[in-house]
Amino acid sequence: MAKDAADRTHPVSPREHSSPPLQARTCRTLRALVRRFSADESGNYAIITAVAMPVLVGMAAYGTEEGMLLHTQKNLQHAADSAAMSAAVAVSGGANDNGKAQAKAVAASYGFVSGQDQTVVALNSPPTSGPNKNNPGAIEVIVTQAKPRLFTGVWGSTPYIVRARAVAVPQGQPCVLALNPIAAGAYSEQGSVTVNLVKCAVIDDSANSSSALNVGGSSRLSTSFVGVVGAVSGNNGITATNGIVTGYRSVPDPYADVNYPSYSGCDQHNYSTNKDVTISPGVYCGGIAIKSQAHLSLNPGIYYLDSGSLSMTGQSSLTGTGVTLVFTSSSGSSYANASITGGASINLSAPATGPTAGIVAFGDRHMPISTSFKFAGGDSQVFTGAVYVSKGALQWAGNSSANQPCTQIVADTIQMVGNSSLQVNCAGFGIKAITTPATLLE
Repeated sequence: MAKDAADRTHPVSPREHSSPPLQARTCRTLRALVRRFSADESGNYAIITAVAMPVLVGMAAYGTEEGMLLHTQKNLQHAADSAAMSAAVAVSGGANDNGKAQAKAVAASYGFVSGQDQTVVALNSPPTSGPNKNNPGAIEVIVTQAKPRLFTGVWGSTPYIVRARAVAVPQGQPCVLALNPIAAGAYSEQGSVTVNLVKCAVIDDSANSSSALNVGGSSRLSTSFVGVVGAVSGNNGITATNGIVTGYRSVPDPYADVNYPSYSGCDQHNYSTNKDVTISPGVYCGGIAIKSQAHLSLNPGIYYLDSGSLSMTGQSSLTGTGVTLVFTSSSGSSYANASITGGASINLSAPATGPTAGIVAFGDRHMPISTSFKFAGGDSQVFTGAVYVSKGALQWAGNSSANQPCTQIVADTIQMVGNSSLQVNCAGFGIKAITTPATLLE
């Protein structure tokens, strides 16, 4: 008992205690906490995200704006392509502003109005750059638009400039159209004929597989473009600025919906003169004959040749302004035709307004195919306007000096029988353009 009491009152030595001191435990706990904190990565994401946030937002903003700019650029390119093509077609149809008004109108239809919303639609001919820079017939359209910065405005205020460019070439406004769909040589030259078509084209609707268009012998054809549904014979004799295309699409008759006014009776029968005389519009049954050395002047209006012929011989001459010669037949047979030979002088211009506007010679569409029309007055022959004989077999030799500003030939078949030069500077003359497509080059 005494020993047990002594044991209970004896102090315990630190060495004999089973638990570590408080200081040691505290140190170990702190070290463990530090190790856990240093090993814990869960908070790093927040830190990294906070640091990277401006970059991430910038990338998202730039990507969004880039997508919007690409969308705008795509629309601009569509507008530029269509504007260039439309301008080229307008030029081939006789537009005298290089198609600028047409280009701006087409771009506006895509929502890009020149002068609005920092948009500029510019047209250049020839182009200011590219492989067609020296091609005077090529038309360049450049559409630009300044787009303000949105999300990326924090890095700068300079707007983005979005740009699209297209280049097209008109295939040439046609001044010659052969309508026959099957004939061999629907357009033809033989012998040593030289034909110079100044900035205008030849279109041949014949699908003949061997020689829809034929330039034979030592004949030469110089033109802006040749389009033939069928095949070409005599390519070596052809110089075409914008090329020769076979397998071309058929081009419609531009005057198919034009009709001359009805008429009745006869004002003259078998009219003939060997003098210098002036006559008035009317119905000339049996035709008009102008004898050698005679000079016939026509007052403005429509002259109906009902059967018979317009014939000119020797050194005769025929003049008139605002005139249409209608070749027809009231009986449905013996349709009027024309025979003008070398040495005869003719200078006629079409009316600019009225039912026969732009047409200086009009062949009835009911006449037999291949009705003869021989306009072979040579250098003394000038027709200003359209010579339109859709069923006629036309022979032509007239004015090789290129001083005839506006002549358009539309016939069933066309044979050039003498040196000739044609051009279609026809603004204000009332003719209908022969519309052909354009080619997008760039």
